[in-house]
Amino acid sequence: MATRYVRVCTPEGKIHYGILQINRTVKVLDAPPWLQGQPTELELEPDRYRLLAPCSPSKVVAIGKNYVAHATEMGSVVPPEPLLFLKPPSAIVANGDPILYPPQSHRVDYEGELALVIGDRCTDCTPEEAAHKIWGYTIANDVTARDLQKASLGPWARAKGFDSFCPLGPWLVRELPTGATLQTFLNDNPTAVQQTSIDQMVYPPDVLVSYISQIMTLIPGDLVLTGTPEGVGPVTVGDRVRIEIEGIGSLENTVISRKSPKA
Repeated sequence: MATRYVRVCTPEGKIHYGILQINRTVKVLDAPPWLQGQPTELELEPDRYRLLAPCSPSKVVAIGKNYVAHATEMGSVVPPEPLLFLKPPSAIVANGDPILYPPQSHRVDYEGELALVIGDRCTDCTPEEAAHKIWGYTIANDVTARDLQKASLGPWARAKGFDSFCPLGPWLVRELPTGATLQTFLNDNPTAVQQTSIDQMVYPPDVLVSYISQIMTLIPGDLVLTGTPEGVGPVTVGDRVRIEIEGIGSLENTVISRKSPKA
């Protein structure tokens, strides 16, 4: 089993990075792992921590239409270069946290994705250089208010940026199997609504990171969402969305209603 790097919060409110052991204890590190964090003598028992999203990025850079079949189902074609948009860090929630269905939307979709965590400052990198800037991998759900996205004439900030619209986790791993499978499941249905091999991306991770680095500097801990495959669809309040990526694990979140603003 690959080493699983986590970010946790203790009952006292202290946040630590650590390594999850087979018995579910966490060996605490003295710094984030991509900053060469080393194990300390502190070890947390399972009842002494809560799993958080595995990183706290300065920015979340996401990619649209990076699988041919998904671009087709959205009624378009793959763009001639990567299609970038930003999600705010405030959209990030952890494995098990709720997805809040906003009252402004009547169509919210799941989008299972592979996420990259940057381990080293990256500016104007070639793809070869960029490959060495990717520290690890986790799972993301690029939740989208589809009706608001379609109604928008400009950037997708509102459709993509609601609080809880970026579930992330449950942990980080350093490597993935070649052609790892990504699958998304709804509730107890054993049939995946999304299923693909991540090697079907149009623009692979090294190309994406290189491209982004020629626009904005990526710093350690930043997050890149690599795009979703075909099979996106709506969720309703009460649904459970589970995204699995071979070599990482599964990310599961339940949809609940977000309260309307007070008058």
